Amino acid sequence: MQLVHQIEALQAQIRAWRTSGETIAFVPTMGNLHGGHLTLVQRAKEMGTKVVVSIFVNPAQFDRAEDLAAYPKTLDADCGYLAKLNTDLVFAPTPESMYPTGKLRTKVEAPGISDILEGEKRPGHFTGVATVVCKLFNLVEPDIAIFGEKDFQQLLVVRQMVKDLNINVQIVGVTAVREPDGLAMSSRNGYLTPEQRQQAPYLHQTLQEAARQIVAQGQVTDEGFESIQQIMIGHLAEHGFRPEYFEVRRENDLQVPSLGDENLVILASAWLGKARLIDNVQVFLKDGRIV
Repeated sequence: MQLVHQIEALQAQIRAWRTSGETIAFVPTMGNLHGGHLTLVQRAKEMGTKVVVSIFVNPAQFDRAEDLAAYPKTLDADCGYLAKLNTDLVFAPTPESMYPTGKLRTKVEAPGISDILEGEKRPGHFTGVATVVCKLFNLVEPDIAIFGEKDFQQLLVVRQMVKDLNINVQIVGVTAVREPDGLAMSSRNGYLTPEQRQQAPYLHQTLQEAARQIVAQGQVTDEGFESIQQIMIGHLAEHGFRPEYFEVRRENDLQVPSLGDENLVILASAWLGKARLIDNVQVFLKDGRIV
């Protein structure tokens, strides 16, 4: 496995692979890898002849300086995991190489998707995500890029960017990987105390319960959804969470659903102690499926 820090070395390898006709599958990460990340890498190996994983703690997507400073940096351990999966190349650039002047004048946004829900709670977050992912796509030139569906809104932002900017890459979403008790795997789970870790799966349980109630309704009704959302926010608060939002949205663009919409997603964010947890459940009314 190659570990590359410099853009020039990355591009030289990409050119060589292109000359040889390789198919490049790419997994962008911020490191501190867990089972969810490794599942993305395994999917990448199924879809490409060469797999590139980036590890870059992107300062542009943090809305709080203390979050950036506290984010775990575990490059050695991450490379150990990736080597066991026979990853072909790890690209771990420095902030200085990605942002040579310390700040970019050109930024990428996806208005209508990036400024609601997570975007409203974390102003500028998705601008930082879309910009760095666009830069990484330009550097790695992947045929396929793999993203987890736990960060559902992020996935839609990337898909919209690729569509609008005609970036020639296939975006593949992978279902969130969960612990046995249902908690979605996340680097932020490390901020939970042992007691909070026992409580954390309740977030997913409330999403599942909301999904069951929506399937029972069988159609989109503003009054019904508003009632479900408020009830679930109350349940979370009663169980020690500090909810930020709990929303039923249209699955393809995260807008408020209308009568006749059948593919929905329920998204939630809540603090539990020092950990900010996000999760989602997809609901397909036509056949009553909950994912």
